[in-house]
Amino acid sequence: MFRRIKASVLTALCCTVIGAGLAGCEADSIDSLDDWDPFASTTQKADADLITGTKKIDVGGRLVNVSCSGDPEKGKPVIILMHGGGDGLDKMAAIQKTLSQKNRVCSYDRLGAGASDQPDGPQTFTSTGKVLTGVLDRVAGDGPVVLAGHSLGGLIAARYAPDHQDRVKGLVLLDTTSPTMVEDITKAIPESATGPAAEVRTQNLAIFQGQNPEKLVITDGKVRSAGNIPVEVIKHGKPYLAAVPQYGPRLEQAWTAGQRKWLELSGSSKLSTAANSGHYVYVDEPDVAVQAIERVTSQANSG
Repeated sequence: MFRRIKASVLTALCCTVIGAGLAGCEADSIDSLDDWDPFASTTQKADADLITGTKKIDVGGRLVNVSCSGDPEKGKPVIILMHGGGDGLDKMAAIQKTLSQKNRVCSYDRLGAGASDQPDGPQTFTSTGKVLTGVLDRVAGDGPVVLAGHSLGGLIAARYAPDHQDRVKGLVLLDTTSPTMVEDITKAIPESATGPAAEVRTQNLAIFQGQNPEKLVITDGKVRSAGNIPVEVIKHGKPYLAAVPQYGPRLEQAWTAGQRKWLELSGSSKLSTAANSGHYVYVDEPDVAVQAIERVTSQANSG
């Protein structure tokens, strides 16, 4: 849509594919899913389903596409890979295959993404968290999990973990959307901006308001503690946000500051930079992502 600006910049900032994000959304006309309780008539399963390959599971009457691989090991956390906005679990297939050589690994398409059902209305971190809970109940039962999320997936994981410390025992955030992304955009690109930068600002703010395939309303918030769990935050090393005319350096600074804020999740957090990576760290430097996820899983298992 804006050919002068790299697609990866728009993907990172908006956490979705812009063209798809703005097409046909009716978020303002449908009631929020916050009050939806997918487990009102069911009980949590103590034993996980040993799903192998890709399968659609029922979560509160909606079909969620799930992929699992690798052998389970009693007491060892199941790794849950969480894709970025505009992506699906297929984007993470390669890293899942690598990790599954030594671990039990699952990924899933959120509602509105990949092969999962569409949401009936606007989603919030609360409602998308309920879907995540349903997925965890099926693939991990009452066992521990490590959440590894990219971009928007990392943001959802980081918002989810503090309220689910009984099961989330580790986090890996791969160039994750800042906890103050709305404020970051509005400050980095002023309302007076013109040209492509102004359009980036407008597109992002619309997407944060729910005009994206997942109909997820993306709001800023303080970083809450998830206990003393191991957390690794990995940011991109290639300054691709500089592609935004005039305001690129500000966006890069805001993104880096946002990565530092995520360290407040735990007293056992660390930040590193994938020097040769753009936004897709797990694609550009898969070894960096794999090693971080395996370190966190090992620490969580021994904790």
